[in-house]
Amino acid sequence: MHGLIEECLRSVPEVAHVIARDEGLVPRRVARAIARGRIVVPANPRREHRLCAVGEGCRVKVNVNIGTSGTLCDPAEELEKARAALAEGADALMDLSTGGDLPAIRSSILALDAPVGTVPIYEAVRRAGNAADVDADLLFRVIREHCRDGVDFLTLHCGVNREAYAALVDDPRVMGVVSRGGAFHTVMMAERGEENPLYSEFDYLCELLAEHGVVASLGDGMRPGSRSDAERLAKATEYLTLGRLAKRALSAGVERMIEGPGHIPLEQVGYNVRMLKELTDDAPLYLLGPLVTDLAAGYDHVVAAIGGAVACQNGADFLCMVSPAEHLALPDRQDIVEGTRVARLAAHVGTLSRRPDGGAARREDAMGQARRRLDWDEQFRLALFPEHARRIHERDGALETCSMCGDLCALKLAGDLLPPRESEDRDA
Repeated sequence: MHGLIEECLRSVPEVAHVIARDEGLVPRRVARAIARGRIVVPANPRREHRLCAVGEGCRVKVNVNIGTSGTLCDPAEELEKARAALAEGADALMDLSTGGDLPAIRSSILALDAPVGTVPIYEAVRRAGNAADVDADLLFRVIREHCRDGVDFLTLHCGVNREAYAALVDDPRVMGVVSRGGAFHTVMMAERGEENPLYSEFDYLCELLAEHGVVASLGDGMRPGSRSDAERLAKATEYLTLGRLAKRALSAGVERMIEGPGHIPLEQVGYNVRMLKELTDDAPLYLLGPLVTDLAAGYDHVVAAIGGAVACQNGADFLCMVSPAEHLALPDRQDIVEGTRVARLAAHVGTLSRRPDGGAARREDAMGQARRRLDWDEQFRLALFPEHARRIHERDGALETCSMCGDLCALKLAGDLLPPRESEDRDA
């Protein structure tokens, strides 16, 4: 069995104590949640980095995707984008590189102090030349190499099987398959007339992941790529498969999380999240978005934050950054900065909804008190993006109030008429 799950079944290991301190939880509760598959800790034993727990009781975390493409390949720029994401508060990184020296790029990202994920099918397709020529031997060889390199979590599209493919054919969608990994596996099945090896050889995959202590991120290869596809059959078919595979992985001692659910209307976010949670026995849920409108090109990071906050309110645990360049171009450094900040906002709102008496809520209370006092230094200290806030306030000079209200500031006019409310004590 995978060491951490086995340890948590027998005792309360040091990892559980570290996570408990970081999250304001009880160590025994953390260990129990890891053993039940409701918290994952992506931490490949082959490399050391700061720990990041995802799941039940933890604050919502943010992942940031970086990586080269076949069109634009500047490894130094991708490394700089990764550093910028971490500086803006990202909890984890994913290297999605598809151009250049992929092992070298991965090695440079793995040198950073953060959990790192990859999508092995990307490299397998590059090595084979096209998706149709990827066979099980090549795919599992690449997976093994990523594990040995120290990758902490792998997106694996195990639910893109022949049943999901049949559902896609029987109930066509406007956008077809929009997941790159999902498309690769669909082409493999269609061209080779074979089952997806990640599904047909899932037990072997679990053995490999357990041996290396790597978290499986069960990918949403059939996620809808437009609102009009949100209720088509393929997505639900994949959900059911992921539910079964999540249970098998846990039985094999493999930490796993679930990915989903793509472009869906806002009113469908809650029940999609709850459905995935129910089918997977509350496995940690990792989302790109959800994107709740298709019309916001250039502002999809804001759309994803709206969907992500609602998703977290209903149980989502891990948000993947969406950048302003989504659907348009490879993100540049500023896109990564802006996307990371907006994703952090969504994660913070999500954390408030799931832990209304925790540290995030106390910080909110403190901000209210600082604003009443017009204590700008304290407001900047408490803000999620302090330097950005300070620059905006000070661009019109060092004022006691903001320059919008000036001498008509409501707090100055009426502040002495009402007694201040004492801050309420909150439990962690």
